[in-house]
Amino acid sequence: MVDKPFRVLPRITGENEHFWRGGAAGELRFLRCRDCGQYVHPPAPICPRCLSKDLGPEAVSGRARVATFTVNHQAWYPGLDPPYVIAIVEIEEQPDVRLMTNILNCEVDRVEIGMPVTVTFEQHDDVWIPLFEPSP
Repeated sequence: MVDKPFRVLPRITGENEHFWRGGAAGELRFLRCRDCGQYVHPPAPICPRCLSKDLGPEAVSGRARVATFTVNHQAWYPGLDPPYVIAIVEIEEQPDVRLMTNILNCEVDRVEIGMPVTVTFEQHDDVWIPLFEPSP
């Protein structure tokens, strides 16, 4: 068994629990406005588009595209051995919803802007970190 890399885990709150624990069900979840359909990330109490307070968690497909990336060559944490890719991905359902993540299961020189990727989760205690890998 391969040890998981060290990760700084988020503080789970009622406002972000859907995002950090959705991976337990294999789902990438964001808040979505029930009035206009806008996804809201990071979580906020009101929709930035229509100012509605009627927001609720909703799963997305888990498909995204690499918007930008960098390759890290510095060893910062034990078990997170360089080189590795730090990327910003745009979710398929709403490209202005972006996540900073790592790209896994791909050689660093094969990652490119626009590359389709799919979510995968790495569990640490009761947190499922959304990471991405090339789409099949």
